[in-house]
Amino acid sequence: MESREDSALAVAVSALRAAVDALLEASPIPLSDDEFTALMRETEKVGRQLEAVKIGFVDETRRRDLHGRAGVKSPALYLEQSLRLSRADAGRRVRFADKLAVRRLPGQVLEAELPAVAEAQRAGDISADHVTRILQAMDRLPGSLDIEKREAAEVCLAEYASTGWPDDVRKLGDDILRRVDPDGKLCGDSDRQRMRGLTLGTQRVDGMSALVGEITPELRAVFEPVLAKLARPGMCNPEDPESPRTTVESVDRERLEAAAKRDTRTAAQRAHDALLGFLRFEADPAVLGTHRGLPVGTVVTMSLTDLENRSGVATTATGGTLSIGEAVRLAAEAGDSTRYLAVFDDAGMPLHLGRGNNRLANKAQRLALIAAEKGCTRPNCTAPASLAAVHHATDWSKGGRTDIENLTLACDSCHALVHDGPGGWRTVKLGADSPFPGRTGWIAPPHINPSGVPEVNHRHHPGEVMAATVSRIQSRNEPERQRLKEWLNRRRSTPPPSTE
Repeated sequence: MESREDSALAVAVSALRAAVDALLEASPIPLSDDEFTALMRETEKVGRQLEAVKIGFVDETRRRDLHGRAGVKSPALYLEQSLRLSRADAGRRVRFADKLAVRRLPGQVLEAELPAVAEAQRAGDISADHVTRILQAMDRLPGSLDIEKREAAEVCLAEYASTGWPDDVRKLGDDILRRVDPDGKLCGDSDRQRMRGLTLGTQRVDGMSALVGEITPELRAVFEPVLAKLARPGMCNPEDPESPRTTVESVDRERLEAAAKRDTRTAAQRAHDALLGFLRFEADPAVLGTHRGLPVGTVVTMSLTDLENRSGVATTATGGTLSIGEAVRLAAEAGDSTRYLAVFDDAGMPLHLGRGNNRLANKAQRLALIAAEKGCTRPNCTAPASLAAVHHATDWSKGGRTDIENLTLACDSCHALVHDGPGGWRTVKLGADSPFPGRTGWIAPPHINPSGVPEVNHRHHPGEVMAATVSRIQSRNEPERQRLKEWLNRRRSTPPPSTE
C-alpha cells in the first residue's frame, strides 16, 4: 500500500515547495523587460491554477468530514481555524467549492455545477476575482430561467473572463440579465428573498462604518414613510437644537419651516439622521424585551481618566466605538429609552461580584464583563459583547461558582465548542504569574494548537496586539543584540594598538 509520503500528491506538494523556494531565491535582474513580463504572467497563471487545487482540497475536507471529526460546526470554520484564514476567505473558498469542485464520491465523479468556469480556472485563465464576479452574476439570474439559457450565460461569462478584466464581468452580467429578463417578470419573490440582505461594515479608524445591502419591496414600503416624515428638511437635524425630532403630528409648522430654512444637509445626510432619530426617539426598547439578560438598549463603557480628560474613546457592547463627547451626549439624551453608561477605573478588571449558589449571572456582573472583556474571549473571535453569553470558566456542573472571577463572555458558537469530547475546547482563568492575570485562557484542541497552552483573545484589545507583535520582534532580535553587545564589550576591553 502506498504510504502518504510516497503518494503522488505528497510528491507534487514537495516539488511545489522546492520550486517556490527557488523562485524566492532567484533574481529577476538578468532578465530583459519582455522576459520578466512573460515570467510574471506565467507565475500568475500557475497561481490561478493553485486556486483550483485549493478548491479541490476544500471539497476533500468536506468529503472526509474533518470538521465533524474535530467537533467544528462547519467546513468553513474548520478551514479558518486549521489554516489561520480570515472568516471571509474561508467562506469564499467554501462557496467556490460549492460551484466549481468536481465531486469525488464512491464509485462516481460528479461534474462541477459551473463546469465552464471550473475549466477556465483549472487552465489558469481566470483569477479568484473573476470567479467572484461570475458567481455574483449567476446568482442574480432568476431561478425560473430555463437550464439552457443558464448554461449559455455561464459559458458567456467564463469565455469573456478568460481574456477580460474582473471589473467588466459585472457589466456583462448586467447585460445578460437585461437580455434574459428585460421587463423583470421572471424575477419572483423567491429570487428577491434570496438576494435580500443588509451588511454593517467594520468600523473604520475614523469611527465611520459602511452600510450596504439590498432590500425587499416590503422593507422599502415600510421604510419610505419613515424617511418621508423624518428626513424632511428641518427634521432630526443634530446640528440644530431647535430641530423637531418626533413623528407625532403636533410638530409646530412654523418651527419646522424655520428649521428647514437653516438646514444645509444633503438628502443622504437627512436620511441618515432620520434613521438615527427613529431608533433613538421612536423605537420602543420595551417591545424588544431583554437580550442576554439585559433590557435591549445601548451599553457604553469608558475609563474614568478618559471621561475626566474628555479624550480617548468609549466602547459599546456591540463592539463599536464613539468619542467621549458622543457617549455622554447619547446617555444624556436617553429620554424614556434604555441607556447604560458604565465608568470603570483604569485597572481593566472588575472587582469581585459574587452570586453564591445562583447559576445565572446578574445584571451587574454582566455589565462588569462587558466593560472588561468587550466581547467573546475565545482567541481570534470577533463577536462583540452583545452577541455573547456569560460562561463559567470552570463549569457550574463541575463546581464552578457564579463569581466574577470565574465568569467570562462567550458567543453561542464558541460556547458550544467547550466540551470534553473530541475537538472540545477548555477554558481557564489565568493566574497572577500570567502576562494577562485574571483573563480567560482558552485551550484549543490538538488540530488547532497541539501545545495545549491557553491563549487569550486580543481582538477586542487592540493595544495588546501591538504590544505582542513588538515583543515577538524584540525576542527575535535579542540574540543579535546580545552578539552586538558582546562585540562592543570586547572592543572596549581590548587596548588600542601601540603607535610606537
